[in-house]
Amino acid sequence: MKQPSLQSVKAQAKALRQALRAQGTIVSHAQSLELVAQQHGARDWNTLHARLSQQTAPADLTLGAQVTGHYLGQAYSGKIVALSGPAGHRTVEIALDQPIDTVRFDSFSNWRHRIRGTIGADGRSSRKTSDGTPHLSIEVGTVGQGTRRPTKL
Repeated sequence: MKQPSLQSVKAQAKALRQALRAQGTIVSHAQSLELVAQQHGARDWNTLHARLSQQTAPADLTLGAQVTGHYLGQAYSGKIVALSGPAGHRTVEIALDQPIDTVRFDSFSNWRHRIRGTIGADGRSSRKTSDGTPHLSIEVGTVGQGTRRPTKL
């Protein structure tokens, strides 16, 4: 059985909320999302959202995938812990294997254990540093085995 799209379940929640309101039962938007999630066999809305977001992810860019790349000019390696959005505008959160200092000055530091950004189909963010380097670039592959390859979204 084919999974519904994220947009369609959101529309179902909106329609459910309107139908219940027409019958005199007021429910919040969050409550209607939870009810629709249960109708689709999910524990809660967050679980359904993650499941439906995951189905549109490219094979290489999945939850738990080991990735490497650069964030604000610093090399990193880590694991994808959150992923959402369509392929051309995907938000990704990465738990880093080792914290990175995103500040290039000796006088202070900003150590990051997790990074988050929105990437395009080329695996790079559209936002750039002052020298034109993308804020975030991602490569998918096995860290430490020399098999990294650029993300093909």
